[in-house]
Amino acid sequence: MRKIGLDVGDRTIGVAVSDALDITAQGITTIERVGIKKDTGVILDYIREYGCDTVVIGLPLKLDGTDSLQTEKVREFRQRLENKLTGSGMNDVKVEFYDERLTTVMAERVLLEADLSRKKRKEVIDKQAAVIILQSYLDSLH
Repeated sequence: MRKIGLDVGDRTIGVAVSDALDITAQGITTIERVGIKKDTGVILDYIREYGCDTVVIGLPLKLDGTDSLQTEKVREFRQRLENKLTGSGMNDVKVEFYDERLTTVMAERVLLEADLSRKKRKEVIDKQAAVIILQSYLDSLH
Protein backbone atom coordinates (compact mmCIF):
# COMPACT_ATOMS: atom_id res chain seq x y z
CA MET A 1 0.00 0.00 0.00
CA ARG A 2 1.06 3.56 -0.61
CA LYS A 3 2.03 6.32 1.78
CA ILE A 4 0.81 9.93 1.66
CA GLY A 5 2.99 12.81 2.79
CA LEU A 6 1.72 16.18 4.03
CA ASP A 7 3.41 19.54 4.52
CA VAL A 8 0.83 21.29 6.70
CA GLY A 9 0.93 25.08 6.72
CA ASP A 10 -1.46 27.80 7.83
CA ARG A 11 -2.68 28.59 4.30
CA THR A 12 -1.90 25.45 2.32
CA ILE A 13 -1.16 21.74 2.64
CA GLY A 14 1.35 20.21 0.24
CA VAL A 15 0.47 16.61 -0.69
CA ALA A 16 2.67 13.83 -2.08
CA VAL A 17 2.14 10.08 -2.50
CA SER A 18 4.51 7.17 -2.83
CA ASP A 19 4.58 4.76 -5.72
CA ALA A 20 3.10 1.29 -5.11
CA LEU A 21 6.51 -0.07 -4.03
CA ASP A 22 7.18 2.76 -1.55
CA ILE A 23 10.37 3.74 -3.36
CA THR A 24 9.65 7.21 -4.72
CA ALA A 25 7.45 10.15 -3.76
CA GLN A 26 5.54 12.28 -6.26
CA GLY A 27 3.83 15.58 -5.57
CA ILE A 28 0.13 15.53 -6.38
CA THR A 29 -1.37 18.82 -5.23
CA THR A 30 -1.41 21.80 -2.92
CA ILE A 31 -4.64 22.16 -0.95
CA GLU A 32 -5.82 25.67 -0.12
CA ARG A 33 -6.84 25.58 3.56
CA VAL A 34 -10.49 26.45 4.29
CA GLY A 35 -11.11 24.87 7.70
CA ILE A 36 -9.96 21.84 9.65
CA LYS A 37 -13.10 19.76 8.90
CA LYS A 38 -12.95 20.33 5.16
CA ASP A 39 -9.14 20.04 5.04
CA THR A 40 -9.13 16.66 6.79
CA GLY A 41 -12.01 15.52 4.57
CA VAL A 42 -9.98 16.30 1.45
CA ILE A 43 -7.02 14.36 2.90
CA LEU A 44 -9.30 11.36 3.55
CA ASP A 45 -10.42 11.49 -0.09
CA TYR A 46 -6.78 11.30 -1.23
CA ILE A 47 -6.07 8.44 1.20
CA ARG A 48 -8.95 6.49 -0.33
CA GLU A 49 -8.12 7.43 -3.93
CA TYR A 50 -4.49 6.31 -3.65
CA GLY A 51 -5.07 3.40 -1.26
CA CYS A 52 -2.73 4.70 1.44
CA ASP A 53 -1.99 2.84 4.67
CA THR A 54 0.17 5.56 6.25
CA VAL A 55 -0.01 9.34 6.50
CA VAL A 56 3.37 11.03 7.04
CA ILE A 57 3.05 14.56 8.38
CA GLY A 58 6.07 16.85 8.44
CA LEU A 59 6.71 18.04 12.01
CA PRO A 60 8.11 21.59 11.94
CA LEU A 61 10.48 21.60 14.89
CA LYS A 62 12.83 24.50 15.59
CA LEU A 63 16.45 23.93 14.56
CA ASP A 64 17.30 23.08 18.18
CA GLY A 65 14.63 20.35 18.17
CA THR A 66 12.09 22.14 20.36
CA ASP A 67 8.47 22.85 19.51
CA SER A 68 7.32 26.08 17.89
CA LEU A 69 3.86 27.61 17.56
CA GLN A 70 3.55 25.89 14.16
CA THR A 71 4.55 22.55 15.75
CA GLU A 72 1.54 22.78 18.06
CA LYS A 73 -0.77 23.59 15.13
CA VAL A 74 0.50 20.55 13.24
CA ARG A 75 0.05 18.31 16.30
CA GLU A 76 -3.57 19.54 16.53
CA PHE A 77 -4.06 18.84 12.81
CA ARG A 78 -2.80 15.28 13.34
CA GLN A 79 -5.23 14.75 16.22
CA ARG A 80 -8.16 15.99 14.17
CA LEU A 81 -7.12 13.84 11.20
CA GLU A 82 -6.84 10.74 13.40
CA ASN A 83 -10.30 11.44 14.83
CA LYS A 84 -11.70 11.80 11.29
CA LEU A 85 -10.03 8.54 10.21
CA THR A 86 -11.52 6.71 13.21
CA GLY A 87 -14.95 8.23 12.60
CA SER A 88 -14.76 7.09 8.97
CA GLY A 89 -13.87 3.50 9.88
CA MET A 90 -10.30 3.91 8.68
CA ASN A 91 -8.59 3.04 12.00
CA ASP A 92 -6.02 0.89 10.16
CA VAL A 93 -4.40 3.96 8.55
CA LYS A 94 -1.33 4.96 10.57
CA VAL A 95 -0.46 8.61 11.09
CA GLU A 96 3.19 9.41 11.76
CA PHE A 97 5.31 12.51 12.14
CA TYR A 98 8.56 13.00 10.27
CA ASP A 99 11.03 15.72 11.24
CA GLU A 100 10.74 18.31 8.48
CA ARG A 101 13.47 20.71 9.57
CA LEU A 102 14.97 22.39 6.49
CA THR A 103 12.63 20.69 3.98
CA THR A 104 11.20 24.01 2.77
CA VAL A 105 14.76 25.30 2.31
CA MET A 106 15.63 22.14 0.36
CA ALA A 107 12.46 22.46 -1.72
CA GLU A 108 13.27 26.10 -2.51
CA ARG A 109 16.78 25.08 -3.60
CA VAL A 110 15.42 22.35 -5.90
CA LEU A 111 12.99 24.79 -7.48
CA LEU A 112 15.68 27.46 -7.90
CA GLU A 113 17.90 24.91 -9.63
CA ALA A 114 14.98 24.11 -11.91
CA ASP A 115 15.01 27.85 -12.78
CA LEU A 116 11.35 28.41 -11.90
CA SER A 117 10.07 31.97 -11.60
CA ARG A 118 9.30 33.32 -8.13
CA LYS A 119 5.55 33.11 -8.89
CA LYS A 120 5.78 29.46 -10.02
CA ARG A 121 7.98 28.53 -7.00
CA LYS A 122 5.36 30.03 -4.67
CA GLU A 123 2.69 27.85 -6.32
CA VAL A 124 4.57 24.56 -5.92
CA ILE A 125 6.83 25.00 -2.86
CA ASP A 126 4.49 23.22 -0.42
CA LYS A 127 3.96 20.29 -2.78
CA GLN A 128 7.73 19.99 -3.26
CA ALA A 129 8.26 20.13 0.53
CA ALA A 130 5.72 17.28 0.90
CA VAL A 131 7.73 15.27 -1.67
CA ILE A 132 10.94 15.81 0.31
CA ILE A 133 9.25 14.87 3.62
CA LEU A 134 7.76 11.69 2.15
CA GLN A 135 10.92 10.74 0.20
CA SER A 136 13.03 11.17 3.36
CA TYR A 137 10.58 8.98 5.26
CA LEU A 138 10.62 6.30 2.52
CA ASP A 139 14.43 6.38 2.43
CA SER A 140 14.51 5.83 6.21
CA LEU A 141 12.49 2.61 5.76
CA HIS A 142 15.05 1.00 3.43
